[in-house]
Amino acid sequence: MVRVMVVDDHPMWRDGVARDLTEAGYEVVAAVGEGRQAVRVARAVRPDVVVLDLHLPDLPGPEVAARLAAVEPAPRVLVLSASAEQEDVLEAVKAGASGYLVKSASREEFLDAVRRTADGDAVFTPGLAGLVLGEYRRLAAQPGGPGDGSAGGSGGASGGGRPRLTERETEVLRLVAKGLSYRQVAERLVLSHRTVQNHVQNTLGKLQLHNRVELVRYAIERGLDAD
Repeated sequence: MVRVMVVDDHPMWRDGVARDLTEAGYEVVAAVGEGRQAVRVARAVRPDVVVLDLHLPDLPGPEVAARLAAVEPAPRVLVLSASAEQEDVLEAVKAGASGYLVKSASREEFLDAVRRTADGDAVFTPGLAGLVLGEYRRLAAQPGGPGDGSAGGSGGASGGGRPRLTERETEVLRLVAKGLSYRQVAERLVLSHRTVQNHVQNTLGKLQLHNRVELVRYAIERGLDAD
């Protein structure tokens, strides 16, 4: 059973989200209204997924996402926000959020997003995934940026000592960078969903990256998303 924590400062909304999750078979291990409280509670209850409102009374949502990323084991963070502003989306993702869903999403879309987030997918409200990928491509194309072969770059695998990926791992990485979900990658390569997840986890370990969002950024910086 997937363990979920809900973080939202509006009690009625927080309770409603928790109720929907429970009715759908998820285990809601906590429901809190402040960012610092969320980080503290996450260390104790160890959720698999945190459903995070972006605007909290004590800490900005991106800072909460970053602090949650430092928790061991780190939960996957799905932002659920009223805002679809580009700045909010990009700040959340750069801070470590696995996905971003606007609150106008249907109950079915939300529950599916939680399931996919737990599976390791990067889930976005339609239109926002292209925004995030476009921003990564823009950053990678900048002179002196991590994608032009200069020194530095982002992520633990940048530089000349880059680990060698297997042919299959590279193939999976290319499809992930194109925005395909793990299930779509599995169908394309005629593999099981679990096998794709294993390839991704192995790749993350080799590249010293932490989540799918960082993996996509790594692939785009190196042009692996190109046809």
